Amino acid sequence: MDQQTQNEIEAGVFRRLLEHLDSRKDVQNIELMNLAGFCRNCLSKWYMAEAEKQGISVDYDAARERVYGESYDSWKEKYQTEATPEQLAAFEASRNK
Repeated sequence: MDQQTQNEIEAGVFRRLLEHLDSRKDVQNIELMNLAGFCRNCLSKWYMAEAEKQGISVDYDAARERVYGESYDSWKEKYQTEATPEQLAAFEASRNK
């Protein structure tokens, strides 16, 4: 497989991941962090880092808007729920590994 084809496939996979996360707004970031070790905010940071490697400056808010499909504040207001004590404990435990 040539590099261009690989890049196109990987870009398509990223778009599909964003679509999937968008369809699962019920899944909270803390749940993603606890189960997978990354969340939507991590994807936003990775997006910024990759843009920077290409010599393109993308600020955090713009990266989060790309990942969340709307401004983070808007998404958070509509969909984010308060983390449970159990979720917070699991998050802390995973950070201390």
